[in-house]
Amino acid sequence: MKKNFHKNDLRTAAILFGIGMGGFIDGILFHQILQVHNMLSNRFFPDSLVNVDINMFWDGLFHAATWTVTAVAIYFFWRAGLNHRTVWSGKTFVGGLFLGWGLFNFVEGIIDHHILQVHHVVQRATGLTQLLWDLAFLASGIVFIAIGSFLIKRGKAEAVAQAVPTHSGVYDQAESSLSH
Repeated sequence: MKKNFHKNDLRTAAILFGIGMGGFIDGILFHQILQVHNMLSNRFFPDSLVNVDINMFWDGLFHAATWTVTAVAIYFFWRAGLNHRTVWSGKTFVGGLFLGWGLFNFVEGIIDHHILQVHHVVQRATGLTQLLWDLAFLASGIVFIAIGSFLIKRGKAEAVAQAVPTHSGVYDQAESSLSH
């Protein structure tokens, strides 16, 4: 008997998409557009061409990692699409995006800003101002995790409410809910 490994593919895909998108937003917005930090800007402040090159290389590895997470998300999204039992819930998907982005902000903030101290949200800031930016980044992660968790629970509750028993006694998604 084949086990159903597709049960949570939509939620998994959404969380991974959220992690990837959170990484891309961090990399594109903070590293490239606003230029408030780079991957190793606390260790190699970008005040010389050599340090800019070092940071550019590590920023590239960071972007490669976020691209890889996004590619894995596409795989899980594809698997969800192939599974006829996938309940397509906008709340679950958007909730997963928020949860993933929040996890990215929180974990990356703890590791890179506080434990390893390889960079800070606003590298040029000092003292309390720098700490407040780092704490705001962590707080955004916590808020996004809470929003995502709430939406996923709402999506699950709606899916259960829409479930109908099949001829085998197993609950399946109602045909009318496929458009949601």
